[in-house]
Amino acid sequence: MKKAFKILAVVMALVLIGTVFAACGKKTDGEEKGKVTAKVIDIKLSDEQYAFAVNPNNAELLEKVNKFLAEIKANGKFDEVINNYFGDGKPVEITSAVEDKTKDQLIVVTEPGFEPFEYTIGDKFAGIDMEIAKLLADSLGKELVIKTIDFDSIFSTLNTNGADIGMAGITVSPDREKLVKFSDSYYNASQELIVKSTDTKFDNCKTADDVAKLLKELPETTKIGVQSGTTGNAYVDGSEDLGFDGLTAKATPYTNGSLAVTAMLNGDVDYVIIDEAPAKRITKAVNAMQ
Repeated sequence: MKKAFKILAVVMALVLIGTVFAACGKKTDGEEKGKVTAKVIDIKLSDEQYAFAVNPNNAELLEKVNKFLAEIKANGKFDEVINNYFGDGKPVEITSAVEDKTKDQLIVVTEPGFEPFEYTIGDKFAGIDMEIAKLLADSLGKELVIKTIDFDSIFSTLNTNGADIGMAGITVSPDREKLVKFSDSYYNASQELIVKSTDTKFDNCKTADDVAKLLKELPETTKIGVQSGTTGNAYVDGSEDLGFDGLTAKATPYTNGSLAVTAMLNGDVDYVIIDEAPAKRITKAVNAMQ
């Protein structure tokens, strides 16, 4: 009996020791051995203005949009929407009506992979632009229809009367002004760089010039993921319109930022450049799925 008790005691001791070592070696979330996530280099690479793109053949709508923007900024509604995404508020889910030419509708085109400005929750829309779209439609006494299209198709769609307004975190530029009419600006934006958590190349950068210098030194074989047709795409390719010299590294376009960040973690591209607020939201969401 004593022998059996001693054997049991030894087994329990070994189990306890094993538990202690396992606890000492346990990694917290995000620290598992070999796990690679994404991180944002939190330095603004540009200075941009977002505005809504309006059908160039509808001067009356442009005037009403600008009046509406001035009103929601004055009455606090705009700040309330911003607080839903950058403060302690809660995002409002927006339902799109079905397009019906017999009804008085506001047709909004967007690319909903750009959180926190536009994204989807199930079959509903959310985001700063989508909440503003709903407020605008209500103020105009119209039913809201939200149509999903590729970002770089927004301008031609509006130019050919395919929609009333584009709301998609759109940066104002002279070339785009040739196709659409822009509302007054409603948000200041910038581009930022996303890298793998294991990449230390940019860790000591303090300014945009520091980051830009290292980016310009990247060889032609370097691939940078971007959302097709966006300012991030222009930053890599170069754009006289937006004042970007471009990089030797090559842009690899995706339909949205989430796909670009996922591609980076899968090793398909080396870096991602996208707008600041979406960079942070997308990185957080993709990391949570790793």
